[in-house]
Amino acid sequence: MPRIELTSMKAVVYGQPANEALADEVSRLDVRRILILASGTLNRETDEVEKLQTALGPRCAGVFDRVGAHVPRQDVIAATHSAREADVDLIVTIGGGSPTDAAKAVSLCLANGIDRPRDIDRLLTKVDTDGHPLPPDFKAPIIPQISIPTTLSAGEYSAITGVTNEATGQKDILKHPGMMPHMAILDPDVARHTPEWLFLSTGIRAIDHCVEGICSQTANPFGDAQALRGLELLAKGLAAVKNQPDDRSARLDCLLGAWLSMGPLVSGVPMGASHGIGYVLGARFGIPHGHTSCLMLPAVMEWNASVNSDRQRLVSAALGEAETDASVLLDALISGLGLPRGLLANGITIDDFDDIAGAAMLTPWVPKNPRQINGPEDVLEILALAQ
Repeated sequence: MPRIELTSMKAVVYGQPANEALADEVSRLDVRRILILASGTLNRETDEVEKLQTALGPRCAGVFDRVGAHVPRQDVIAATHSAREADVDLIVTIGGGSPTDAAKAVSLCLANGIDRPRDIDRLLTKVDTDGHPLPPDFKAPIIPQISIPTTLSAGEYSAITGVTNEATGQKDILKHPGMMPHMAILDPDVARHTPEWLFLSTGIRAIDHCVEGICSQTANPFGDAQALRGLELLAKGLAAVKNQPDDRSARLDCLLGAWLSMGPLVSGVPMGASHGIGYVLGARFGIPHGHTSCLMLPAVMEWNASVNSDRQRLVSAALGEAETDASVLLDALISGLGLPRGLLANGITIDDFDDIAGAAMLTPWVPKNPRQINGPEDVLEILALAQ
């Protein structure tokens, strides 16, 4: 029997300056010690973090702004120590996917007494002998999170986080329903500080959420409705922001589209090979989060077309050309935004392909790809299309 899980997020706020929305929400909550976990660049080069500090007043217990790309374990532990020493009862994130994901991991570390990078192993999802995930055997987080995103990766709408193990080069997934942020605040004026390449490329990451959700063999009506509308908002909004960076309405459409892009994932629809291979490109080769989708999504769609062409036509229709292959439209969209195309043009070599293919098989999403991937040789076919 189909079952659609809904999230525990309390609210998404837009149409109000972020500092005002945050002050309003904090006044409703019984919190006294708030840590701001911020993008370092945003903290150093803009006054947005200072605005939040002013809005919070004496409730602000500190600012942590040292989380690296792909959320290294050592940075999560450093942030956990800061939060523990400040005795916080709320974490506010402002910035891209790294602060957002780090805060979710910090909440788990705080609840479970995690003090060292290697101890994060205790928080990893375990599976039974049939490969099915087991219920978490660790304590639920108790520190709520409010997120103010400046990029479009949309991690603020999930109870999943990715943390990179520096020792193995692998990005591990942590899951717990209690990691879902309490609220997201969408403010295009805060997001205007995001470098163009980062805003646009994380927009393609959000499009990747939409597309892999729509094209999954286990897609559901709830996820479809959100992802198809999100795809429309993102495709049009990203093009408009590229042409006119000061277009607040377009930038807000992108933020809203990123929110909707998570409809499939949060309702139980798995992602596919674009996400799975992307994890490897990010954790092992340092490819930025959004760029991994730019490099992989069209190739994965092309490889999958033999088994889900009917679902791919929904993607084409949402992009405005129902009779054109979705892979072609996505390639044109990414290229038109001036974003990276081609693995070999972006720091990956043919010699890396075997390593990528083997590691991709260990990710949670490659086994969920709509066209069955039987082993590394199938991943190599996709990499050849993306080269």
